Amino acid sequence: MTTTGEEHARALTGPWWWARWRSAVLDGSLALVSAVECGAEGIPFARDAGIPVSVGIVFGLIAGSVLLVRRKWPIAVVLVAIAITPAQMGFLMGIVGLYTLAACELPRRIIAALAGMSLLGTMIVTFVRVRQDMARGDLTLGDWFVPFAAIATSLGLTAPPVLLGLYVGARRRLMESLRERADSLERELQLLAERAEERAEWARNEERTRIAREMHDVVAHRVSLMVVHAAALQAVARKDPEKAVKNAALVGDMGRQALTELREMLGVLRAGEDKGRRAAAVPLVAVGVAAAQAASRAVDEAEGPCLSELEELVGQSAAAGMVVALSVEGEARGYAAEVEQTAYRVVQEALTNVHKHAAGAKTYVRLAHRGAEIAMQVENEPPEPGSGSAARLPSGGNGLLGMRERVLALGGVFVSGPTDAGGFRVSAVIPAV
Repeated sequence: MTTTGEEHARALTGPWWWARWRSAVLDGSLALVSAVECGAEGIPFARDAGIPVSVGIVFGLIAGSVLLVRRKWPIAVVLVAIAITPAQMGFLMGIVGLYTLAACELPRRIIAALAGMSLLGTMIVTFVRVRQDMARGDLTLGDWFVPFAAIATSLGLTAPPVLLGLYVGARRRLMESLRERADSLERELQLLAERAEERAEWARNEERTRIAREMHDVVAHRVSLMVVHAAALQAVARKDPEKAVKNAALVGDMGRQALTELREMLGVLRAGEDKGRRAAAVPLVAVGVAAAQAASRAVDEAEGPCLSELEELVGQSAAAGMVVALSVEGEARGYAAEVEQTAYRVVQEALTNVHKHAAGAKTYVRLAHRGAEIAMQVENEPPEPGSGSAARLPSGGNGLLGMRERVLALGGVFVSGPTDAGGFRVSAVIPAV
């Protein structure tokens, strides 16, 4: 589990500029030790400088306590350490200051300049002090020892803290970079999860719309024919019993066909629900893809109508009293299932609209098989006066919208509207591929 930026900011609970209390305690302890060291080293410095010992001790205590602000102002700490180097005090402050300076996110040229100044200052002071000791006879080594001692001491007090600080700073920046990348990946995963939920919701809405469109086409057409036949049955029940029996048989056939198609659709829905339960443990990122695939599979799994049943469809409308003519141009060939289903549903819904709004009008159904597309047109003439149906079929207003959605979903063109003669025309062109 990663620590986000807000959690990291809330973790800054230390006083003043310290991130944590333990950092403040560590810096306070180092400053105390440095102050004691500088205070002790202030005694010989006061004697050599000819000033009161108390002044040297106070000066050492004040200079050593500067280490307390090493995290806030590391440059100031290093400059103070360089300044008191001639007094031979502040060795701990110099080492810790250089380490802190190298570990900070400062330009490398500033770190190199201050480290060079500290190296040069320590080298000069050590060179002078060792030469004085040899002049007093405290050291009896050769002249080669003076530069060797100066170089070795300055490198020993400067190089290790600088190198260690550079390593710790680089490691800290690497960890921060990894933490930021982890936070970024976590945010991206959350965004992907939200997008997957949106895609799943979109797929569910699309599936609901498709099911509503399919049920509208099935129920509206069959029930419309049943209502038309029932009205005719009521009109001729006493005058022509044979025709009444025939109409009653047609009503029964229509009802059975509608029930059969509804059962097929409900079977697909139940199968989809079972698959949804089995896939409940699927990760959320895969929901969008699975839902979209399920929406497309549902169309393929349902045994929908095809163009070979178009003649039967027209015959059913003719049996219901509609004067309808079917003409087919071109050579029929195999199309994709969704293409044939869409073409069939367009003709079916157009005939249903004629039953609803133009009962008794002469209707023409034209189907054309072309090279790369299939075209269909259903056109009715204006109904003759006095030929209105007594069935009074209701209209939900979704027929034309559903036809348009079906055709546009396959990349086709859909046009509908009244004709100059007062009738109505529905035209659609669907790509065959």
